[in-house]
Amino acid sequence: MPIDKQLDSVEDGLKQFESPLERIIFGARWLMAPFYLGLIGSLAVLMFKFIQELIHFFPLVASADESQVILWVLTLIDLSLAGNLVLMVIFSGYENFVSKIDVASHKDRPDWMGTVDFSGLKLKLIASIVAISGIHLLKSFMSIDEMDKGNLMWLLVLHGTFVLSGVLLALMDYITEKSHH
Repeated sequence: MPIDKQLDSVEDGLKQFESPLERIIFGARWLMAPFYLGLIGSLAVLMFKFIQELIHFFPLVASADESQVILWVLTLIDLSLAGNLVLMVIFSGYENFVSKIDVASHKDRPDWMGTVDFSGLKLKLIASIVAISGIHLLKSFMSIDEMDKGNLMWLLVLHGTFVLSGVLLALMDYITEKSHH
């Protein structure tokens, strides 16, 4: 039997295994679903902490000074941004890696849903991290007299690193996108 015929025979034999293997690999995406369910749980934890902050601080509002109120509001914004970030990761991650979410006709469906690819998710993620880091930095500045200057320097370095990382990620995506066109 010529070598070409032998190779064709081997390839035909391998094709029998290829299709089931590809179905298993494609189905493996569902292993990510529990991760997104876990993130929904973490969103519930953030909501619990948000409500806990409200209950804790409301009785103290009348006696709080301006900086205490601002710090409290920044804490609520911080928790809200973290919740938004988790929600974006849940929606985008599930849609990009598991399955489309079939709510296209729902009136409350966010406009960005279904349009954020992995690259867009990376940029939204780093932008949220920069915003959260900025809030923590602002909180530190609000109580700068009590802050250890070494810790403050590290907060500035970390925030600068997050900002630089975001700029570099955006630049890499821009260069990649430009090279594909």
